[in-house]
Formats: sequence, C-alpha cells, structure tokens
Amino acid sequence: MRMDDSAPGDITLAILSDIHHAGPLEQARGEDYEFHHIANPLLRFVARAYRHLVWLRHPLDQGRQLDRFLAEIGPVDYAVANGDYACDSAYGGLSDPGALQSALECLGKLRLRFGNRIRFTIGDHELGKLSLFGGRGGMRVASWHCATQQLGLQPLWRLPLGRYLLIGVASPLIALPALQGDIPPEEWSAWQVLRKVHLAEIRAVFDALQPHQRVLLFCHDPTALPFLGREDAVRRCLPQIERTIIGHLHSRLILWKSRLLSGIPPIRFLGRNVSRFSAALHEAHFWWPFHVLLCPALSGTELLNDGGYYTVVLDPTTHRPARFDFH
Repeated sequence: MRMDDSAPGDITLAILSDIHHAGPLEQARGEDYEFHHIANPLLRFVARAYRHLVWLRHPLDQGRQLDRFLAEIGPVDYAVANGDYACDSAYGGLSDPGALQSALECLGKLRLRFGNRIRFTIGDHELGKLSLFGGRGGMRVASWHCATQQLGLQPLWRLPLGRYLLIGVASPLIALPALQGDIPPEEWSAWQVLRKVHLAEIRAVFDALQPHQRVLLFCHDPTALPFLGREDAVRRCLPQIERTIIGHLHSRLILWKSRLLSGIPPIRFLGRNVSRFSAALHEAHFWWPFHVLLCPALSGTELLNDGGYYTVVLDPTTHRPARFDFH
C-alpha cells in the first residue's frame, strides 16, 4: 500500500497519540469529575477556567476524534499509537475499571482497523498519575499488570522496516526517579524492579543495533529522555536516532515553551506537580540530541485547536530521510 506521493518500495506509517477516549463508565462520572475533590473555591475556579479556556473543555467527548481519525486515514502499511488511550478520570490508570473499559474500547477500534500492523506505546495515563489539581491518584502496580496482561501492551517493542528500526519504550518506567512522588511507598520497590528489567531490555536492543540501521524511537513522555541519555548503549547510538516521536505535551505550543524554559531550576515550594514539571524542564536540554518530534493529542488544546496526527513515508534503504506530514 502506498500513499499518493510515495515511491515504489516506500513504507507508509500513521502515528497518533494521546487519544484519551472515555467509555461509558468514565462518561457517567460527568465532565465535572476533575473538580469534585478540590476543596479550595479559588483553586476550583482556576481549574475550571484552565480547563474551559486553555486545555480541553469536554474531556469525556474525545472518542469522536478517534472515529474521525479512523475515517480519514488512508491506506498505510503500519500504525503506531504513542500512549494515553483512556481519559483516566480516576487518575489511577488502568486499575480503575472505567479507564480499563475506555482503553479496551480504544485499542479495540485500532486493532480492528490495523490488525497486527499496529504497535502501542505505554503512556503515563495507562499507569496513573497525580491529578493536576487536588492531588488525587498516582501510579499503581495493578495498572501495570492491566496494561501488560489485559491490554497486551509491550513495555518495549521493535519493528524492523528495511534499514529502519522502530523502537517503542515505556517512558514512565524510564523516568521513574522523577515520578517517585506519584507512587505509594509500599509499591516503590516493585516499580524499581520493573524499571531495572526494562532498562536491561533497552540496553540489549541498542547494543544489537547495526551501524547501517537508523532508528525511529517512540517515547511517550520526554521526561524519560535525559534518563535514556545516561545509558551508554543509547548514548553511543544517538547519531543513528533519526527522530524520537513523543506525545504527552498535547500541543506544539507546550513543546515550544519547553524549549524556552529549558534549564530553569526546579521549583520545590509550589506543590508536587510544579516540582515535577520544573524538574523535567531543568533537564529539557537533554531532549534535543534525540531529535524530538511531538505528535500532539488528536484533540490538541482548547486554546489553539491544534490537534492531529502524522503520516510518515519511509525509504527502507534510508537513502532518503523519513518524511513526516502533519494532518
């Protein structure tokens, strides 16, 4: 299958990210789910204004964007979904029955369309995270088991396409030291074991990389990239990484701000989320050697209406660089 302006022998790819589909159980919680547990009226007002004007006005109504993608996308050889499949309205990841139902519906639609030609990357909302306002939720080991067993997601996946090698990694495991505040103390050691295993798998893949191969790396959250860059096996192969496709930020405006604020000192006195964001920005200059490309959320943001997806044309001989087209 070829896109209209690809050459014979080219391989075509679709990339989408941050779908945040809400199934019936999550929709039943109502669009005010984010505000019920915010006791401070002023903070509740700020949260509502942020959601209404900047981020996403109707967070439980994003399934239509997935349906629109499936209706629009033409014939492609492969597809990659780069994380965050459910709305995660309870902030506990897939251990919440509502989020699990949403993710099963989302992946079911994608698998029905692409069959075994689609790969799925694990995002932060698969595992849970603290809410931006109110401090609810967090990462849960039970969500990891739901993601890998019930959804069949692979922490690390590989897809060789000629001289290209597509690699998907689990950013929450890689960035685990930055996420410790999101994890119950009694689960910390279990997460550390999972991270150790995952990093060993990543080292093995990059150690086996051949000099002629070029890499497209899929990593949902760029917070993981500085940790990846500290791995000798990965650092040696940086010249072979043509692009690292990230999600998580939802909008290219956020990526632009990340470049602008790169290197700021961590801010420790304004709560857990500000501390985490500022610590990630402190090391954001380590993102750029990975040749980062953001695939925004399908819905983008309310402020800019800037969502979409990518199609890619790959020359399997690598004589031509991969061509990314945004839709």
